[in-house]
Amino acid sequence: MADHQEASVTLPSDPASVAAARRYVAEVLGEWGLPDDAETADSVRLIVSELATNAVQHTFGQSPTFTVDVRLEREEWLRVGVTDSHPRWPKRLPAAVQQDNGRGMVIIRWLTAEAGGRLSVSPTEDGGKTVWIALPWTVAATPAKTATGC
Repeated sequence: MADHQEASVTLPSDPASVAAARRYVAEVLGEWGLPDDAETADSVRLIVSELATNAVQHTFGQSPTFTVDVRLEREEWLRVGVTDSHPRWPKRLPAAVQQDNGRGMVIIRWLTAEAGGRLSVSPTEDGGKTVWIALPWTVAATPAKTATGC
């Protein structure tokens, strides 16, 4: 496997794109060797769903698309970022017990921390932002790649 692998998809800021983003990331991770039933795969799918939902719901029509980037760095770190062109950075919203929303960033932070990862936000050149999560890559290398003398 290469030291660095990347994949990305740009989708319209539409609620139907949330499922498309989740499927896309699941397919990429499967191609890179992460079993679909792995706990990490479940966490990443939920994180992508929350980040994509935020990109659709909280950009108030000011970001017609959002981009999902998936990167595997040296088979050590999986990085997933969702980029939109809205200038407002994510923040925790007050969530009443009866509310169905306002907990997305809390869920993302919790899942990321539970997996030993980290969350960050970086500005884009067009005034938007990318919300990144970085998780340790837990897929074991194949025996041929770990053998000495190869």
